[in-house]
Amino acid sequence: MRLDDYDPGDDIRDLGRGGGGFGGGGGGGMGGLLIGLLPMLLGRKMGCGTILLLGVLAFVFFGGGMNMLTGGGGTADPRAGSQSGANVACDTAAEKFACNVFGSTHQVWGELINGYQRPTLNFFTDQNRSGCGAAQAAMGPFYCPADQGVYLDTAFFDELASRFGAAGDAAQAYVVAHEVGHHIQTISGTSDEVRRAQQRASQAEGNALQVRMELQADCYAGVWAAKARNASGQPVVEPGDIEEAMRAANAIGDDTLMRSAGQRPVPESFTHGTSEQRMTWLRRGLQTGDPRQCNTFDAAI
Repeated sequence: MRLDDYDPGDDIRDLGRGGGGFGGGGGGGMGGLLIGLLPMLLGRKMGCGTILLLGVLAFVFFGGGMNMLTGGGGTADPRAGSQSGANVACDTAAEKFACNVFGSTHQVWGELINGYQRPTLNFFTDQNRSGCGAAQAAMGPFYCPADQGVYLDTAFFDELASRFGAAGDAAQAYVVAHEVGHHIQTISGTSDEVRRAQQRASQAEGNALQVRMELQADCYAGVWAAKARNASGQPVVEPGDIEEAMRAANAIGDDTLMRSAGQRPVPESFTHGTSEQRMTWLRRGLQTGDPRQCNTFDAAI
């Protein structure tokens, strides 16, 4: 991908390993992208109203991104404390790439949304804390609405390639852009609306709402890729990038993940959407470049 170097500032932090970071209860994981991966592999259902652990993980991602890469079920404590980590220099290859994608998303969404407010990008190793509670590598990347932060252990990129067969910089960019998509849902008010609806819904209905949240974040990731340009005015997407991103979307569909874990797919337990749905909505964002075309709540998915 043709990405410019991004100069990290106060919006990029290195939390390191263990203890520090933000205080607060709740939890989360990816959405960003694989927020539901760990529970699935354990054979549990996910989504609103499900087991407390799953609910906590789910809503961390979306602010509710819930996840996927967001948010999901349960509720996250919105209390956020002070940041104790130092600014990261984005000096490893994986972190630098994530920083560059992150900076590019600001450019795109800053042009599309008046008064756009940037999220933060928080790197951590193995485990730390977010404004929504625990940040653990096993959750995958996630977005926390309480502190409007994307949380990423870049070791996830290696797992994405080795375990899920989704290698490449475009696959990694999709992960970051998806989590920023959950930020768009938070600042637009969509996350709060969905969370309120989930509190009145059954588990199956809450899961279905979470799926729509995840698919919208996928679509927003596609919008970013369609709109992003570097300093030379060239599209950041190069030949082969779309295929890489599609492989990643396919690899993390609920049905594919459950089959790979030796389970029979149960649609009522889906929280991120099938592989086909994820690819469809990512493709819609890529083809239209229009966030108005990402209304998964009023469309057949």
